[in-house]
Amino acid sequence: MSAPRTVLCLASFHKGHDFLREAKAQGWTVLLLTSKSLEGSEWPPEIDEKFYMPDVDKVWNRDDVIKGVSYLARRRRIDRIAALDDFDVETAAALREHLRIPGMGDTTARYFRDKLAMRLKAREAGIPVPEFTAVANYDDLRAFMQRVPGPWLLKPRLSASALGIAKIERPDDLWPKLDALGDEQSFHLLEKFVPGRVYHVDSLVNDREVVFAIASRYGAPPLAVMHGGGIFSTVICAHGSTEERALVDANAKVLQAMGHVRGASHTEFIQADDGTFHFLETSARVGGANIMDLIETATGLNLWREWAKLELQESAYRVSPWRRDYAGLLMSLARQEWPDLSAFADPEVVIRHHKRHHVGLVWRSPSHARVEELQRDYLARVQRDFHASAPPPARATD
Repeated sequence: MSAPRTVLCLASFHKGHDFLREAKAQGWTVLLLTSKSLEGSEWPPEIDEKFYMPDVDKVWNRDDVIKGVSYLARRRRIDRIAALDDFDVETAAALREHLRIPGMGDTTARYFRDKLAMRLKAREAGIPVPEFTAVANYDDLRAFMQRVPGPWLLKPRLSASALGIAKIERPDDLWPKLDALGDEQSFHLLEKFVPGRVYHVDSLVNDREVVFAIASRYGAPPLAVMHGGGIFSTVICAHGSTEERALVDANAKVLQAMGHVRGASHTEFIQADDGTFHFLETSARVGGANIMDLIETATGLNLWREWAKLELQESAYRVSPWRRDYAGLLMSLARQEWPDLSAFADPEVVIRHHKRHHVGLVWRSPSHARVEELQRDYLARVQRDFHASAPPPARATD
């Protein structure tokens, strides 16, 4: 009998437990490379061996990772590498290139991490995007702000979600921001601020084909939540609706343009005043902020487990049958240390998160109208009885 194949999972943050469990269930030897600062964290017992990288705020030295994993490869044959967090995607790609392991390489990984690269690729493919420019040549920046009316967003190219984004109201406001960034300014882009509803499409891709996709609409845009201290919420879009069809089609075009061959993805769009969906960003990972709970509640699919099956079964993979219910998700900071969520007693409530200074709810119904009704009710009640706000974090925390 041949030895089990080995997958090395990179997790600079404490996540991806169901991927790890499913990889073991598929008969693979599971190795985990994670941050030294997480050494005391609980990980699934299915992991065969854990290795720790020195880190500063979960950031690893790329050369040290390549040398360390190359040393490990002397005694352990590594057949696959999986990046469980957005910040691990490029590291995993560099390791695959260095060790010549199949999977996403450096060039493709850039389209799933670098907001400038993905916008250029999307525009090249004819996909609508908000107008943007690189932060490089100052004359080009001046010309852009003359041509494109403000306000604008100054965005880090390699951060996840709405981290580090600054809204620029007037041209004179940009230059002090760039001065403060110093040599880091070229790692940003400047983009026209487009107001509108923000959506996300969460999907699975196998052999370049989107085999599962589901569209959802955020309550308040993530940018407003992170920088305005609001409440995060999202609901599944109505199945068969015009907006769902448009989003699923746009997502397929984005992933094809970016060259996604196999894996999970979380992609975001904004709907402009004319109804057009503009591409914002994509990723080669399961969506964060507990979005996996939303999707599993609505469909019965655990995207971490499905991704592991897809990654390790390859062409043999077939997406599991899934339910077409609706679900909503709400997350908020709370004034209370341990909020009492027992008042949210509707039969539709499936999950009440138990987390210090947090309120978290997930609910499900076969009725889209009912899910939206509960979203409005829960947002008002959480705002009144629990909500607290804090400054946005300087770095990713999950």
